[in-house]
Amino acid sequence: MARKKRTSVHGQWSGRLAFILAATGSAVGLGNIWKFPYITGENGGGAFVLFYLLCVVSIGVPIMMAEVMLGRRGRASPINTMARLAREEHAHPAWRYLGWMGVLAGFLILSYYSVIAGWALAYIFRAMAGEFAAIDAEGASRLFTSLVQDPVDLLAWHTIFMVMTMLVVARGVRSGLERAVSVLMPGLFLILVLLVGYNIAQGDIVHGFHFLFDPDFSKLTPNAMLIAMGHSFFTLSLGMGAIMIYGSYLPDDVSIARTSFMVAGADTLVALLAGLAIFPIVFANGLEPGAGPGLIFQTLPIAFGRMAGGVVIGGLFFIMLVFAAWSSSISLIEPAVAWLVENHGMKRGKACVVSGIATWLVGIGTVLSFNYWSELKLFGKTFFDLLDYLTANIMLPLGGALIAIFAGWVMRRRSALEEMNMGDGAAFELWHFLVRFVAPTAVILVFLSAIGVLG
Repeated sequence: MARKKRTSVHGQWSGRLAFILAATGSAVGLGNIWKFPYITGENGGGAFVLFYLLCVVSIGVPIMMAEVMLGRRGRASPINTMARLAREEHAHPAWRYLGWMGVLAGFLILSYYSVIAGWALAYIFRAMAGEFAAIDAEGASRLFTSLVQDPVDLLAWHTIFMVMTMLVVARGVRSGLERAVSVLMPGLFLILVLLVGYNIAQGDIVHGFHFLFDPDFSKLTPNAMLIAMGHSFFTLSLGMGAIMIYGSYLPDDVSIARTSFMVAGADTLVALLAGLAIFPIVFANGLEPGAGPGLIFQTLPIAFGRMAGGVVIGGLFFIMLVFAAWSSSISLIEPAVAWLVENHGMKRGKACVVSGIATWLVGIGTVLSFNYWSELKLFGKTFFDLLDYLTANIMLPLGGALIAIFAGWVMRRRSALEEMNMGDGAAFELWHFLVRFVAPTAVILVFLSAIGVLG
């Protein structure tokens, strides 16, 4: 006898496309815009891309399918979903803490993510005001330093971004989340295409293309492989409750496998386009590609200041960054909002205010870690660095590995078959094998490497 299908009290997506846009929006964030293109160029170009795609298919997508499956079967916040599924599968009730860890990870990530997104907001106006004109390396560094060392300015942008996030989430699944990603994701993709088009005409597109895609297998070292494995997991926004809650809004007749592959494909496409939007500009201006925020906030402004139409191109670039951050941020806070609605009987608006203020307050620690608290360190790390390390290196890998273990080892085969709706054939067997053995092993290796156990 088939299990009676549940419905989420929060509503559901209108269809497959809405979920794909939402999940891709969650996956595509600030890290995609700079991190993937950079690590690709530094670790073998095309060789790295090939190995990365293999990792996406064998690690990222199987865990994503598992997380979506758990979300759709539970039809609730990650905390209540894991508690419910643990009861149904006759598993230990401690599995509910997997849901707690995901919600907490998303909450902590958003607290500092909002501050970094605030930098992008500030730089839209700086670009449009022509502040990058004829700027040199020293001037770009001074411009960035003046922002991060001003706690009042940082707090203002952090506040604006958090308000933007909560205004979307407060409107609900269809009117808020779905409507937002239906604008943000096509907008982001359009800006990316425009920037790539500009590079074909004005940038050093050939150098940028070679940097990203020339295969150099000598650079595909064991460490590069670990980097590819780690990014294939992190890039899909796994282990932080976002994909689980989005899965809880997925209609029953939508294929989990097909949509997961589409999300992974869209995420990878955006990351590669971002590389073709960034590096030709950098190379055309004789600049060196750097890693991290330095490339975005200190190197690119120099390039925008030198190029024809740099005011417009720079403004579009930082608008794209904000779109990427915004689509991610709404997914990070949604699990906490859903839990407050379910467990405390709050109206959605009130739940957004409560969770938004709590996140904003924690974010003040990140704001201060760049100025007044910059010398205040715990375990040798500032407040911001500590949160980043705790979430990225510990909470997310553990969450992803435990999701795979629950779906592959704890959940009954019959339950997984019923929810996946793939049929009891080779496709299901392959997914079941990957989620039981390959994916958790790979994520645990990445986790051990991140905490320094593996050299």
